[in-house]
Amino acid sequence: MSAFEKPQVIAHIQKGLNYTVFDCKWVPCSAKFVTMGNFARGTGVIQLYEIQHGDLKLLREIEKAKAIKCGTFGATSLQQRYLATGDFAGNLHIWNLEAPEMPVYSVKAHKEIVNTIDGVGGLGIGEGAPEIVTGSRDGTVKVWDPRQKDDPVANMEPVQGENKRDCWTVAFGNAYNQEERVVCAGYDNGDIKLFDLRNMSLRWETNIKNGAHKSTLWQVRHLPQNRELFLTAGGAGSLHLWKYEYPMQRSKKDSEGMEMGVMGSVSLLQNVTLSTQPISSVDWSPDKRGLCICSSFDQMVRVLIVTKLQTI
Repeated sequence: MSAFEKPQVIAHIQKGLNYTVFDCKWVPCSAKFVTMGNFARGTGVIQLYEIQHGDLKLLREIEKAKAIKCGTFGATSLQQRYLATGDFAGNLHIWNLEAPEMPVYSVKAHKEIVNTIDGVGGLGIGEGAPEIVTGSRDGTVKVWDPRQKDDPVANMEPVQGENKRDCWTVAFGNAYNQEERVVCAGYDNGDIKLFDLRNMSLRWETNIKNGAHKSTLWQVRHLPQNRELFLTAGGAGSLHLWKYEYPMQRSKKDSEGMEMGVMGSVSLLQNVTLSTQPISSVDWSPDKRGLCICSSFDQMVRVLIVTKLQTI
């Protein structure tokens, strides 16, 4: 692929913020997005922005008692568009951004900070009940049904005698029907665990140690319109755009005659350095292909345009 054919990552809008921003998410079916983080005084903040005439307009600023680490719209309906957040005190809250004074759902989810959150069953994507998964420094991964108060519907925690590991990332998978839902969790020591929510069992696990990247990998986000394309955000302030190539043979039999998947390969399409600080979050627009937002620890939020994705 020549340099003229390669996708380009263009910084369309950049805005400095007066707080540390940990996460940013597009509001579905809109030109709006939210940023989440904490002020220097220790309180949490959610800001709602809209892209207007090539600039960002701040529509609302919401300050809360505890610093906010992560958020998702994944378990909400397109009509409500409620934001679920995890905070430094271990709380899971769901907010109506039109009336954010009190959460519409609140639970003390973890003993320590909620590092990561994902939602499923909302936004008209996938099958099954709306659910939220949270991962924490306390070593547990919990699944919540917002229609059920107080108790998680699933709790994956270290077995007796096992060291608790800081859970850094969680993601739902297999949401194509109501029975096959799974959760994948990544931990600070390189452990990756795949939990089967139907059988309440550990389906698969591995350890990748320090991985294969030159700097810490803070985020991975697949393009909603083409899952074979994905962005990774690095600790060196860079974004890398990759393409997944399927293998010639998708499955093979292992030594015991069981079917197992065959790993494909990835090719780097483009990379760009945006910041001198780590990029803390990335989110593709679900509605407009190639439109992207990212936040970084230099207290900046950026709106990016990634070109030529239709032709890859």
